[in-house]
Amino acid sequence: MTAVRFALLVTLSLGIGACATNPVTGREELSLVSGSEEIAIGERQYGPAQQSQGGPYYLDPRLQDYVRSVGNRLAAGSDRKLPYEFVVLDNPVPNAWALPGGKIAVNSGLLLQLRDEAELAAVVGHEIVHAAAGHSASQMSKGSLINLGAELLGVAGQQAGLGNLGGQAAQLGAGAWMAHYSRSAELEADAYGMDYMARAGYDPQAAVEVQETFVKLAAGGNSDFISGLFASHPPSQERVNANLRRAQNFPPGGTRNAEAYQSATARLRKDAPAYEAETNALAALKRKDASGAINALDQAIAIEPGEGRFWELRGHARAMLKQWSDADADFTAAISRNPGYFRHHLVRGALRFERKQYQEAQRDLEESRRLLPTPLASLYLGEIAEANGAIRQADSYYREAAADNGAVGQRAREHLGAVR
Repeated sequence: MTAVRFALLVTLSLGIGACATNPVTGREELSLVSGSEEIAIGERQYGPAQQSQGGPYYLDPRLQDYVRSVGNRLAAGSDRKLPYEFVVLDNPVPNAWALPGGKIAVNSGLLLQLRDEAELAAVVGHEIVHAAAGHSASQMSKGSLINLGAELLGVAGQQAGLGNLGGQAAQLGAGAWMAHYSRSAELEADAYGMDYMARAGYDPQAAVEVQETFVKLAAGGNSDFISGLFASHPPSQERVNANLRRAQNFPPGGTRNAEAYQSATARLRKDAPAYEAETNALAALKRKDASGAINALDQAIAIEPGEGRFWELRGHARAMLKQWSDADADFTAAISRNPGYFRHHLVRGALRFERKQYQEAQRDLEESRRLLPTPLASLYLGEIAEANGAIRQADSYYREAAADNGAVGQRAREHLGAVR
C-alpha cells in the first residue's frame, strides 16, 4: 500500500478532512494529503518512476540541461514553491508527467513533436500546474492510475523466446504510470500554465498550437503509440478553444526561441529515423518476424549506435531465433551503453538464468534490483538462493515476488508453500 493510499484510509477512517486554499486557483478545497507528504512521495517515487519509463535520456546531456533551464524559468513564477525537478526520459511515447511535490518528466518522443521553446514551455508549465495545484496527489490518492505504452516496449519480451516469465523482463518498465486527469484538471492546467508562460516571458499562443498538434495526432490514429499521451492528457477541440479564448487575455508577443530549441534537440531529431526503425522492429516482433526485426534494428544501430535500447531489442530478436550467445552479446552491449538502466541488466539476467548460468545471472539480477526492484528479479533471485540452501533469503525474495498478480506471483507463491 502506498503512503498516499494509507494516508487516505487513515483520513477517511477518522472522518477528518482538512480544508486548505489551493495556491493556484485560490479556492478552498478538501486536502487529503499534506504538503510535506506530497513532497516526500515525489522524492521517493521520482527515481523509480524514471527507471520504469525508460530511464533518463543520456545521449546528449546538454538536452537535459536545456529542459531543466526552461523548467526552472517557469517554476520561478509558480504560485507554489516546491522542490521542482525536471528530466528528459529516453522514451519514444509522446508524453509528459508530474509527480506530487513538483517532480516532472518529459519524454524524448514528445520533444520530437514540438517546434520551439515556447511549445516546450506550454508542456512543462501545464505539468507544473498539475503539481502546484495538487492534481497529481489527488489522483494518486484516488488510485487513478493507468498503464501507458506497454505494448510499444513490451511486445519484444513476449516474443523473444525467453519463456513466459523471461519475456516479462522486457515488459517491466514499459508502462508509464501516472494520473488519469479529469477534464476540469486538464483545463485548469492549460489555463494557469499559460499564466506561468506569460510570467516567464513566453508567448502563450504556443499553448494553443501544442493542443492543435495533439488533436491532429489523436485524429491520425496511431493507436498504441499515441494512446500513451492521450490516456493521461486527453486532447480535445474544447481545450484548443479554451486556450484560444485565454490567449486573448495576453498582449501579443513573447519569446519563442525556435533556434535555441532546434539546437538543443538536434541530436534527437537526427536520430529520429533510428527510432522509426525501432518502431518497425517492434511491429516485426509482434508478427514473430525476428529476422525482419533484426534488419530494422541494424538500421537503427547504424544511425545511433549509442542507444542501448536498440541493442537490447535486437537481443530479444536473437533470443527468439534461439541465438543465445548473440542475444547475450547484444544485452551486454546495451548495458555498456547505458549501465544505469535496470531493464538491460534484468533481461540479461533472465537469459542467463534460463541458460543455467546462475552466478552470472545473480549479479545481473541484483544490479537490476538495485536500480529498480521488480517481481521477476526477486523470483529468480529467490530460486537461486533456494538452490544455494539460503532458505531464509529465498523466502524474503519470494514474498516480494508474490505480490505480482500474474505468472511471476503465482510461481513465487508456489515456492513459498514449498520452502515453509
